[in-house]
Amino acid sequence: MNTIIKQVRLIPLLLLGLLLSNAATAQQTLSLKDALNYAVQNAVSVRKANLDVEGGKFKTQEIRAQALPQLTGSASLTDNVIVQSIVLPGEFLNRPGEVIVAKAGTKYNAGAGLQFNQQLFNQTVFTGLKAAKTSESYYKLNAQLSEEQIIEQVANNYYSVLVNRQQLNVIDTNIKNVKVVERILADQYKNGLAKKIDVDRIKVNLTNLQTQRAQLINGITQLENMLKYSMGMPIETVIVLPQTELAEIKTLPEIAESIDMSNRTELKIANVQKELYTLDRKAKVSEYYPTLALNSNYNYNGVSNKFDLFKGKGTANWYDMAAIGITLRVPIFDGFATRSRVRQADVNLKKADEDIRQMKNALNVEYENAKIKLKDNISTITAQRQNVILAQEIYQSTQNNYNNGLAALTDLLDTENALTQAQNSYNQALLNYKIAEIQLIKSNGNIKSLLQ
Repeated sequence: MNTIIKQVRLIPLLLLGLLLSNAATAQQTLSLKDALNYAVQNAVSVRKANLDVEGGKFKTQEIRAQALPQLTGSASLTDNVIVQSIVLPGEFLNRPGEVIVAKAGTKYNAGAGLQFNQQLFNQTVFTGLKAAKTSESYYKLNAQLSEEQIIEQVANNYYSVLVNRQQLNVIDTNIKNVKVVERILADQYKNGLAKKIDVDRIKVNLTNLQTQRAQLINGITQLENMLKYSMGMPIETVIVLPQTELAEIKTLPEIAESIDMSNRTELKIANVQKELYTLDRKAKVSEYYPTLALNSNYNYNGVSNKFDLFKGKGTANWYDMAAIGITLRVPIFDGFATRSRVRQADVNLKKADEDIRQMKNALNVEYENAKIKLKDNISTITAQRQNVILAQEIYQSTQNNYNNGLAALTDLLDTENALTQAQNSYNQALLNYKIAEIQLIKSNGNIKSLLQ
């Protein structure tokens, strides 16, 4: 009996252990590499772009079908409720001067047939097939661009969460320090060694810090939600970001003077777009060319005045017919419509050249700006690192002086605020550097290196 009671008491403990185990499992530790690889697999924009690639293959198959043989079957059954009559002169039956009315058909007609068509020469179809294949490349490049854009977005969001978590650590440290001062002041006030205004001032400062902490926690939650949303991860997933991902930065990476634009997906897309415009112009020009097609048909028909068309020994008469031929279509004059379409295609080609020129200029500007931001931020990081060290020394010195009665509470709070500001400025400089670094990697066409 005692054994059973002990086992029953163990059940809640086992259930609690299981729940805690599940809670621990639900948390997901995400390195930057993990987050980016997850996003490439699950982000909606990337998945839709991959579906466009799949759809492009089907589009090519659809256009290819125009160059393949076309076979169509047909069947019909007609009930001539009132059979058509024709009027014949009597001379046909040696009855001059009379008018003869005769039925011109049978009441029931049935038929089945096959029609065959094969394009032998149609430049528009052949050019369209080349355009469809080029469109497949266009969709693949778009999918690649979607991946690169989501990598950049997720990386920026990832570092934003890390920096804000560091700022939360700063506030937590400040709250801890202020609480120590608050306890000292409370004891001093009880012993008549401190003024009430100082006690109130430290309480106000502590309340402000706690309010900032609550606001920052809400902000971090929103940033994490944005990170998970951009990754395509369920919002309810609990994630933990290793603080080691935001390593200290002391030197600049090696930076080339100029970039090799051949790696940029945006430029590749612009070039493929121009190629599509070129093929579109060829398709318009091909409207001047003749077309040649092979066609044939076979029909099997039955007629009867009784509805016994499908009976083995009925009164229906069945007969078949077949034909084969070649159709040549030669365009002669269409009111200059084709010429107008060709000229419109020429305009699109010129616009594509302008787009490529603008794209190259924009990529150069992007790279130069990334270099400037990177160099500026490394200088800011160096300066802010020294500033944090100096602010910490001033705060510690002021704290010692305050504990020894050599400094006022106002001085202590001022130095504490200065330290907080310096630490937050340093964290912001880290974030700005990381964003500029991502932009530089993207400018070199190597954004996917972050996945490795």
